[in-house]
Amino acid sequence: MSRKLLTLLLILASSFTAKAYRQDTVLVHSAKMDRDIPAIVVVPDKALPPHFDKCPSIYLLHGHAGSYTFWTDIRKDLGEVADSYGFIFVCPNAENSWYFDSPIRPDSQFETFVSQELVNYIDEHYNTLADRDFRAIAGLSMGGHGAMFLGMRHTDIFCSAGSMSGCPDIRVHPGNWNIQDVLGNYADDSIRWDKHCVVNQISRIKNGELSLIIDCGEQDFMLEMNKDLHTRLLGAGIDHDFITRPGYHWFNYWQNALDYQLLFHGKVFKANSDKHNSRASAS
Repeated sequence: MSRKLLTLLLILASSFTAKAYRQDTVLVHSAKMDRDIPAIVVVPDKALPPHFDKCPSIYLLHGHAGSYTFWTDIRKDLGEVADSYGFIFVCPNAENSWYFDSPIRPDSQFETFVSQELVNYIDEHYNTLADRDFRAIAGLSMGGHGAMFLGMRHTDIFCSAGSMSGCPDIRVHPGNWNIQDVLGNYADDSIRWDKHCVVNQISRIKNGELSLIIDCGEQDFMLEMNKDLHTRLLGAGIDHDFITRPGYHWFNYWQNALDYQLLFHGKVFKANSDKHNSRASAS
C-alpha cells in the first residue's frame, strides 16, 4: 500500500470516528407547569448502537440569563468529552428560575422539573444507569446555586453536586438577577428567602450522603459567599472539596472549571461502581 493511500485511509477513518457522540435537542413536558421545556442531551458513543452501554449522567445547569445551549456554546468539545468519560450530559433550560419551585409563579416550577420530570424522561429515553449512585448535578452561578440546592434537597436522586462560581446565599443580593420575580420581595417575606438559601439546606444532609465540590475564582465577587459555605460545611462536619483559583465570574473560568468538576464526579461514579460490584460479588 502506498504512503499516500495509507494517509488518505487514516484521514477518512478519523473523520468517521471523530464525532461518535450524538447531540439531541428535546422538548420535555412538565406536567406541573403544563408546558414543554427544551434541553440538550449529549450522548456518548458507548450509549449508542451498536454498543448500548448504560452510562452515568451529569445534569449541567446554566446561569442567570443563560439557556440550555450555554454549555455546548462555551464547551464546543462537550461531545468529545462525553465520549472520553462515557457520561451522558443533560443541559436543561431553566429561564431565570433559580431552580426553585416558585411559591408565587405556577409557570416556574423548576425544582420539580429538573429533579423529577426531567430525570424520569432521561432515564426512560436514554441508556442511563438509572440509579442515584450514577447521577450528578453541576452548574455555574445561578446554576451553581441550583446544583447545590437540588443536590442537598434530593439526595435520593443525585449522588454528587458541584458548584462553579455559585451563589449559595441569595439574601446577599435581594434586588438582583430576578430572584424577586420567583420568590417575591425580600422585605415582604424574608423567611421565604431563608428557606430557599443553599446555606440553609446543609442541615438536610449527613456526612457522606452527598459528595460536594465547590469551585470559585479568587477575583469572583461570589468568592466570600463560597468561603462562607465552605466554613459552614466544615462546621457541620460535611466532607467536601473546595477549590479556588485565579479567575473572574466569566466564561473562561467556567470552561476550565468544568474539567475539575468532571474529574470529581467521575471519581464518585467509580467509587459507587466498585461498591455495587463488591455487593454483587458477595451475594
